[in-house]
Amino acid sequence: MRRLGSVQQKIPCVFVTEVKEEQSRKRESQQFRVVATEQVNPVALEADIDCALATEKLDGTCCYVTLYKGQPYLWARLDRKPNKQAEKRFKKYQHTHRSAKGFTWNVEEDFRTVPETWIPAHQVKHHNGYPMPDDLGHIPGWVPVEKDNKQYCWHSSVLDYEVGVALVLRPKANDEDMLEIVAVLLADLMEQTLELIGTNVNGNPYDLVELSVVSVSVARDGLGSKKQPVHFLVSHGSVKFRTPPPLDFKQLRSWFHECPESRVEGIVWHCSDGTLLKVHRHHLGLKWPDGESCFGNRSVGIHLDGTVEDNNRRDLFASFSALNGCSFSRLQDVHFDP
Repeated sequence: MRRLGSVQQKIPCVFVTEVKEEQSRKRESQQFRVVATEQVNPVALEADIDCALATEKLDGTCCYVTLYKGQPYLWARLDRKPNKQAEKRFKKYQHTHRSAKGFTWNVEEDFRTVPETWIPAHQVKHHNGYPMPDDLGHIPGWVPVEKDNKQYCWHSSVLDYEVGVALVLRPKANDEDMLEIVAVLLADLMEQTLELIGTNVNGNPYDLVELSVVSVSVARDGLGSKKQPVHFLVSHGSVKFRTPPPLDFKQLRSWFHECPESRVEGIVWHCSDGTLLKVHRHHLGLKWPDGESCFGNRSVGIHLDGTVEDNNRRDLFASFSALNGCSFSRLQDVHFDP
């Protein structure tokens, strides 16, 4: 099996999907829903899905580690999207034909500009030297995360390019039920993709909100806060299921309802030939987020000994280093002193 965690393209659903013309539960601006049918995707069968590794789909933003300026760098996901006129033409075609197949793009004129440092993702098809869009009309790609770019400040918070390390959350080697926060050399993450998760990413879905009917008060218990945001990277494919659910539509839906291990955004299957397949709760008509997540409820230890040598440093590395050697019963309990 090739190295896990190469998420360069949109991952197809493990089931055959269909489009329903009703409000999306995932995106407010989307007036249609993509739902799973009970038929297993032929791609999954061809890739021997029954022998695949089932891992937790984490809810954050995708990142990639590769070279930039001769050194290992973190790159942020940036899909090149069509301009307003082209998008309007594309949507009209989709509505008329109920499909994107056959639509013709003028790649030179139809797409918004991107930074000069932008690169297309792996396996993006090219025509006449130009990267071509996928079925959604997007060209997946990456831009390097540089310290002076405010747009990627939360990406930057988990990086120290001078030392060449990143803050990574991963299962502990000798106890996969426990997580650990460590500083990992970017050189050791080369050509991997990872998920940036935390306080200011994707609305912080790992922030548990509970309403008390009696006191009408709101209690927040999640990853960090506005004053003390918490972020880290998680390698794709690193969080495995102890007991993977069966690949049967009805049984899988029941698993999401009943199993304690199912309080997750979804599942990603890593097949031995490198094929990736997924199922999201929204594919099954289920809510996300929905109460306390399994991920946020796992115990965690912090191991950053010797990472920070400057006592005047005031960043995320310093905050975690101050907790070096500490363990918490839940990831949600990791908070820094005021």
